Amino acid sequence: MLSYTLFHLGPYKVCFWNIIFLSVIFFIAMLLRKVIHKMLKRYLKSANIRVEGRMVTWLKLLSQSVYLLAAYIAILSFNINNEDVSFSDFLNFNLIKSQKFTLSFYHILVLISIFFGAKMLLNFVKLYISKKFRAKTSINPGTEYIYVQIAKYVIYIFAIITSLKALDIDLSLLMTGSLGLFVGLGLGLQDVFKDMFSGVVLLVEGNIRVGDIVEISNGGKSESIVAKILKINVRTTQIETREGNVLIMPNSKLTQEFVENWSHGSELSRFRIVLTIDYNADTELVTRLLKQAALGHPKVRKSHPVDVRLSHFGNNGLELELIFWADQNWDINNYKSDIRFEIDRLFREYKITIPYPQNTVHLVK
Repeated sequence: MLSYTLFHLGPYKVCFWNIIFLSVIFFIAMLLRKVIHKMLKRYLKSANIRVEGRMVTWLKLLSQSVYLLAAYIAILSFNINNEDVSFSDFLNFNLIKSQKFTLSFYHILVLISIFFGAKMLLNFVKLYISKKFRAKTSINPGTEYIYVQIAKYVIYIFAIITSLKALDIDLSLLMTGSLGLFVGLGLGLQDVFKDMFSGVVLLVEGNIRVGDIVEISNGGKSESIVAKILKINVRTTQIETREGNVLIMPNSKLTQEFVENWSHGSELSRFRIVLTIDYNADTELVTRLLKQAALGHPKVRKSHPVDVRLSHFGNNGLELELIFWADQNWDINNYKSDIRFEIDRLFREYKITIPYPQNTVHLVK
């Protein structure tokens, strides 16, 4: 009963025994991977070595190698009930055969090997880049991410080209035959290509990096967004807002809109709090109270001047601007709120009123 043929896999007859052996092989591979991980982590912990970066990459390579060995043993296990079929017969078995295209298990194995090799090569490149960048403390971690992303795109593009060559596909004929399709796709997906090109520009220029805090504005049409860059992909960028929401934004928005990078340049910036006071208020007292409220906040830089400016003679009162210097911090709106609460407390203490809009109607008889 267990030797009854269920189906054929290429030249191999597959029975219940084969399925049992496959399950056991991959179960042992999974256990072996976990045991190796635990042994390595225990060794690194006893040696007081922190598991990050390079060590994590080595662990990934090791686990991938375990599953690759398990796949090879799994194929050899089919010889239990297929003594007359060799491994080379399995590789040369044609799944698809035509005048212009042939696909065998050999081609599938080559494709798997190419992309597995590309993944291993990418891991080694990550190790090399990590080693070079960790040795230079002046390098921003976002720059390391940029180089890794560019290396990933280049390696996988070459892997795709090599795979097409391995399948004996003529790239020139493929490009010529698909020219009309590419033109149509280019017209229909021009926004996608624009975002992809913008992603390459972001990665190459490095003006915006992972971990940067940016303020994104669209020319005053709506309220600007202050966000942290989480990840830059080819077409989109993941950002986290102050509210903790993760947004996916097209890369073209970061290259075409006005973006202020708070993580570059000076750490200090000048901020304003706008308010209106009554025309009858004592402006000298108000100026002193506003400066007192700003200077009383611990995040306001005392080494830079705090100014009060009369900006307009408004319809409802005198429009003032409290100007102070502080770090370009993620919580700057909270700091402004603290200062406004202190202004409100001082104004109530000194009986200074903030006028609200009023309309006077004159009735003519």
